[in-house]
Amino acid sequence: MAQARKKDTKSRSLINLRVSPEDRRLIDRAATATGKNRSEFMLNAARFAAEEALLDKVLFRVDAKTYDGLIAYLDEPPSADANLRKLMQTTPPWRG
Repeated sequence: MAQARKKDTKSRSLINLRVSPEDRRLIDRAATATGKNRSEFMLNAARFAAEEALLDKVLFRVDAKTYDGLIAYLDEPPSADANLRKLMQTTPPWRG
């Protein structure tokens, strides 16, 4: 058991953060609400933020014809079907 713990410790590194008491309470509340401990919650949140930041930097290279086709598609107005009309008339939950 001690050998397994040593190996696990070597495969991980420590990150220290200084946070305000208010931030710590908020993080702890969120961690509890999601059934995680503080470290698990913070690691998951940091991992998600890191992945999102990197995904925003992805570059797609396409030929001119493909690019022009994409731009033309994006410039077309959306088709106004019944579901879109209903969605646009619905009050968002944060304004409820």
